[in-house]
Amino acid sequence: MCGIFGYFDFHKKSLSDDLLLDMAARINHRGPDGYGCYHNPDEGVALGNQRLAILDVEHGQQPFYSDDKKIVVVQNGEIFNHIELAEELASDGFACDTVCDTEVILRIFERDGIKGISKLNGMFSIAIYDGRKDELFLVRDRVGEKPLFFSMQEQKVLFASEIKSILPAVDNPQVNAQALNQFLAFNFVPPPLTMFDGVEHVMPGEWLKITRQGFERQRWWDLASIKEQELTENEWIEGFNNILDDAVKIRLRSDVPFGAFLSGGVDSSSVVGIMSQHLEQKVNTFCIGFDDPKYDESSFAQAAADRFDTSHLMQKVEPNLLNLWPMATYHSDQPHGDVSFLPTYKVAELAAQKVKMVLTGDGADELFAGYDKYKSFFNGKQDALSQNEFQKKYLENITLFTDEQRDQIFTGAWKNNVGCLNVYSVVRPLFDQAQRMDRLNQALYLDMMLLLPGNNLVKPDRMGMAVSIENRAPFLDFRMMEFAFSMPGSLKLKNGETKYLYKKAVTPLIGQDLAYRKKQMFTVPVGEWFKDELYDFCCEMLLSDRTVNRGVFNAKYVSHLLEQHVEGLKNNTREIRALIAVELWFREFMDLK
Repeated sequence: MCGIFGYFDFHKKSLSDDLLLDMAARINHRGPDGYGCYHNPDEGVALGNQRLAILDVEHGQQPFYSDDKKIVVVQNGEIFNHIELAEELASDGFACDTVCDTEVILRIFERDGIKGISKLNGMFSIAIYDGRKDELFLVRDRVGEKPLFFSMQEQKVLFASEIKSILPAVDNPQVNAQALNQFLAFNFVPPPLTMFDGVEHVMPGEWLKITRQGFERQRWWDLASIKEQELTENEWIEGFNNILDDAVKIRLRSDVPFGAFLSGGVDSSSVVGIMSQHLEQKVNTFCIGFDDPKYDESSFAQAAADRFDTSHLMQKVEPNLLNLWPMATYHSDQPHGDVSFLPTYKVAELAAQKVKMVLTGDGADELFAGYDKYKSFFNGKQDALSQNEFQKKYLENITLFTDEQRDQIFTGAWKNNVGCLNVYSVVRPLFDQAQRMDRLNQALYLDMMLLLPGNNLVKPDRMGMAVSIENRAPFLDFRMMEFAFSMPGSLKLKNGETKYLYKKAVTPLIGQDLAYRKKQMFTVPVGEWFKDELYDFCCEMLLSDRTVNRGVFNAKYVSHLLEQHVEGLKNNTREIRALIAVELWFREFMDLK
C-alpha cells in the first residue's frame, strides 16, 4: 500500500525536483515508511512512490527496475496472488529477487507486456515506464479499490494517487461545473469527472498508454461480459463459500500485524469467521459504538467477536463527529454527502493503534443486493416498464436533486457554466453495457461502476490512508465479482429478502442471528442536529456572505430547503448534507488558491 505520482512531458521538458518532492509530501500519509523516485529530466519523465510497508518490509522499496534499468514500476496496492505468480515467473526464467509483489508486476511486464496485468488478483494503481519504447502505462484495478488520477497540463500528463498531489503542478485550478452538477444528482462525483477541471480518474479496469504522440485508453477487464449461469442453489452456495474462503485466505498475506473491522453485520462477520478458521492466533477485530442505541451496532459486533473468539477492541465515541468533516474532505479531495466517512475514520484510527492492515466487508452489498433501496424499488411494479422507462425510473430512484431542483438551486450564471443539467448520459452507457442482464443485476452493475469507485470505495481508502492503514476487501476479489454477476438477480433478492443466497451460504458459519439481523446503516442522526444544535452551523455553511458570494447556489432556494427541514415539513437531511459538503470543499481547496 502506497501513494504514487509522476509526470510524462510530450516535449521532454522537466519538472523541478522540488516540485516532485512537493507532490510526494501531499501524499506522505499514504506511505510514511519510505520515499523513492525515478526522475529522468532529459526525457521529461518521473515515477515516484510513498511507501507503506506491508510485504517484504526490508526489500520492497520502490521504484522497481528491470535489470537493464529500462523498465520502471511503482504501484499503490497489493497483489494477493504474488506468491503463485512469482513461482510461475521463475519457471519461465523471470525469477524475482525479492518477495515483494511490486517486483512481480515488473517481471510479468517483462515477460507478457501490458496484457500480463490480467493475471493480477489484487487492488492496485500502477505506473510503468518502458524506456525501450519510451511509453508510460497507468493501470487501475478492476473495480477501483485504489485511486488513480491524471491531468493534461501544458503538453504533459501528471498522475497521482490523490488529486492533491497533482495540484502543485496545476496553475490556478478551476471548478468543473458539470462535476458539481453530477455531484448534486448522485451525492458523489461519478467518475471519470472530478471537481477539478482537467483532472480525471483513470477508470477502473482500464489502462492509459502515454507516448510522445499522445495517449490512448483501453479497458482490460469487463464485468459486463460475464454470462449468467444455471446452477442449483446448493451449487451456488458451494461456489460462493469456496471463492470467499480463498479470497479471505490470500488476503491474510502480510509481514505486519493485521486485523479486521467488525460491525456484526453479515459481511464483516463472514470475513472474520473465515479469518478465524485460517489463523492460529486470535483475529484482531475493531469497532466503534455510540451511546444512542438507534445507531449503535457494538452489541452485534461483540456477539460476532464472542462467536469467533477474537481479540476485540471497541471504543465508544461521541455521535457528533462533524468536527472531522473538514479533515475528511481534505483527504477525499472531493465533496461526499455520506457522513459515514466520519465513523469510518474513527474505526480506522482505532485499528491503527495496533495494526497496519485490516480486512473489511466492502463490496458485498453492491454484488448481492444488500441495500434496502433494491428491495423498495424491485417490488414488482417495474416489471411492466419498457427498458427505457425502467432506466429513467431507476435513475430517479438514485437521484438526490432532480433536474428540476438543480435548475432552481443553481444561480443563472452557474447554470450557464454547467450547460446540460440532465445526467441521464452518465447512466445510459452503463445500462447499454448491461442490457442482457436481468434488471436487478443492471442496477447492481450501475453501483459497481459508479457508486463503488465514486463513493463507497473512496471511504475506506481515504479514511484508512489518513491514518496510514491498509484496507483489503475479499468480496472484491475478481473471482467473486465474476461469480456474482453470473448469478441471476432472483437469487440475490427473493421474497423481499436481500442477499438471499448469500445469507443461506454463510448461516452455518456465522449463525442465524447475525445472518438475518436487520441491516443498520453506519451513520449518525445528523438530520435532527440540523434542526437545533447545528442550525447555526448550517446557516454559516449555506447562507453566509462567504457562501452566497460564490454565486453558485440560489440563496433563497437553499434557505427554503433548510427552513422546510427545521420546521419538520420535509426531511431534507441528505440535501443539506450535500450542500454543506460542497461548501466545505470550496473552503478547503478553492479559497486557499
